[in-house]
Amino acid sequence: MTSASPAALVPDTPAHTVDAFHRGRFWLVQPRAAGHRAGMDAMMLAAAVPSPFGGRLADFGAGAGAAGLAVLSRCPAARVVLVERSPEMAGFAHATLAHPGNAHLGDRASVLTADVTLTGKARGEAGLADNSFDFVIMNPPFNAAEDRATPDQLRKQAHVMEDGLFEGWIRSAAAVAKPRGGLAVIARPEQLGALLDAIEGRFGDTEMLAVHPRPEAAAIRIVVRATLGARGKLSIRPPLMLHAETGNGPAERTEMINNGLASLFGD
Repeated sequence: MTSASPAALVPDTPAHTVDAFHRGRFWLVQPRAAGHRAGMDAMMLAAAVPSPFGGRLADFGAGAGAAGLAVLSRCPAARVVLVERSPEMAGFAHATLAHPGNAHLGDRASVLTADVTLTGKARGEAGLADNSFDFVIMNPPFNAAEDRATPDQLRKQAHVMEDGLFEGWIRSAAAVAKPRGGLAVIARPEQLGALLDAIEGRFGDTEMLAVHPRPEAAAIRIVVRATLGARGKLSIRPPLMLHAETGNGPAERTEMINNGLASLFGD
């Protein structure tokens, strides 16, 4: 990724960088130090969406908009709503959409400042209407409170998991998704049980893909994809190796996924 000075930003955007993704096909305005900075996790999550996808997608916990814009970059008919609870991070998402390097994507994206854990009428009043999205992606905060203590409240909101988080986020995903709508989640391997428990009874035809640094190393992430109302059983797909077997560079498939040239599940 490279950096450049933004030519047009939302007024009063705090200290930030402007970083190129997908080899310059879109740009992200994100915090320089505080809060969450996007990277490979967001690209893998976006790559879980099938390449022919052309519907309306919600990016839960969108931050500055990396995953949602990565979907737009690869899926030319898709439309995305970047859903972010933090007003400050939503400001970065607005700045991202205002950047001139994203002008070709801006008419297919919008930002919604809302808490995805709201329920019932409150969720609808916040702008998340039932049965209104064809796909939901999410990169929830998945560090346990004891994993990474930080005085930075913006970063804590983005990284530290609250009790019952998967249940709340996936309940809302099931509510806002249309029948047979898709779901994709990235998480840590130790959270697979909680994630599958939240999915059960809501989504089916579940697929799981593990992400390993190298073939001999344990997985560091899992990506789970499922379909609302489907009844098929869990299937485990071939894993993704981030690095080539020799050398320190990324594996060819990882490089393609990171740059929006391939989908994670091969569709």
